[in-house]
Amino acid sequence: MDLHHSIVREFPQHREAIRHLKASDEKFRKAFDEYHSVDDAIYRIEEEIDFATDQEIEDLKLKRARLKDWIYHALTHSQVPHACGCGCQTA
Repeated sequence: MDLHHSIVREFPQHREAIRHLKASDEKFRKAFDEYHSVDDAIYRIEEEIDFATDQEIEDLKLKRARLKDWIYHALTHSQVPHACGCGCQTA
């Protein structure tokens, strides 16, 4: 089972907005990269590659959730069309 929670997997309907914002918005790109770094750290702990206290893993999960919320907000308030091809906007 894949324990990674990539942003593209979490929000496949926003694939184009993700691509656009990663290329054009430094704040989004940093949040995107930090999200994946935290997600990888959680994965490594859950797979017992690395070790952490219960509090450390909970803090990492909370940080990942906050980053995911911020990223979702950025995606849904961008003006990039959906990947669905319907012509609608994400905003």
